[in-house]
Amino acid sequence: MDDLSDLYAEVIMDHQRHPRNFGKLESFDREVQMTNSSCGDQISLQVKFENEKIKDLKFTGMGCAISMASASVMTEVMKGLSIEEAKRFSDEFLEMVKAGKTPSDDLKDAKVFEGVHKYPMRVKCATLAWHALQKAME
Repeated sequence: MDDLSDLYAEVIMDHQRHPRNFGKLESFDREVQMTNSSCGDQISLQVKFENEKIKDLKFTGMGCAISMASASVMTEVMKGLSIEEAKRFSDEFLEMVKAGKTPSDDLKDAKVFEGVHKYPMRVKCATLAWHALQKAME
């Protein structure tokens, strides 16, 4: 592994061991529950919107390190964004993970999942929380 891959693995493991925004919101506008049918990963995402922005979001669930770390990173990246920005970032993340598209700096820590496209069995794990957020924004 090169230094960048090592750093990315460290960030993923840190988010898996110490997930950010894990838990339930007391008050929320949308709740989406999703399961990855290929491996059983589960997520429940709660989102609070205010003035066309994502005011707060939290998740609960269980799954592999990639799935839980991706949900943790997603909540950090998306909190405070306008719905329009969140949709754009979400689309960019999905293109990066599914097709290997080079990410912009806007994705912040979510860029650590850039290499996931090389492992097709992990793509659904990494995208589960992001699909849940897209559904919540519909």
